[in-house]
Amino acid sequence: MTAAAHASPSEKRQLTKPTATMRVAAKRGPAAYRALTGRDPADACIDTDQEFDAHVLACIIAVATLEDGSLCERIGLAQSDLSDLIDRWFPHTDFDWPGRADAAAADDELVMVRDLLLANCHPGSEIGRLLAHMIARRSMEASHLWEDLGLRNREELSRMLKRHFAPLAERNTRGMRWKRFFYRMLCEDEGFVMCTTPVCTDCSDFDNCFGVEDGESRLARRKRDAELEANPSPKVMV
Repeated sequence: MTAAAHASPSEKRQLTKPTATMRVAAKRGPAAYRALTGRDPADACIDTDQEFDAHVLACIIAVATLEDGSLCERIGLAQSDLSDLIDRWFPHTDFDWPGRADAAAADDELVMVRDLLLANCHPGSEIGRLLAHMIARRSMEASHLWEDLGLRNREELSRMLKRHFAPLAERNTRGMRWKRFFYRMLCEDEGFVMCTTPVCTDCSDFDNCFGVEDGESRLARRKRDAELEANPSPKVMV
């Protein structure tokens, strides 16, 4: 009898050799979100906490598939954690992710953000642990954090942080940009002062900390670009 016969769903996914069908299933961006949830990101159902959590996880995975390299590395999870996540949250999906190498060893900055989140998540929360790893890794990217998590807006990010990292989220009383806020908390916890002025409104970096975070989500932008590529506008003869 083969080893696969006794394997768990997670182990079977890792033991299975890629086939042509599986490669087709390795979708990216909005297509990956649909493969996981059965919906387009714009039509996400987030009425209940569980629906919202599934939406957040699918967004993070989907946006990371748009980038080069191992998906595990792009979201900061080990293969086993990603397999278990998909089995738990998306058990009926045929989703197969591109690139299976584990995340590289985390640098000091990532570890600091991850540990800050872990220290403020609900004790014993498995999804809190996974999100701490995923958020910390995505916070190393260059855009607004809600964008690099694949979420549709800042409000979704705030809802997720208040739900899973309430002690930390409650400290952001002035609506500071979340990534900036993480680093401010790290500085304060270590006894350092990040800001150059005692009053935020007098600071030359005010807009960097509190500026508007709007715009089109990365998944929506990807969908729009794909639609334009599939249906290019007719050339106008002059």
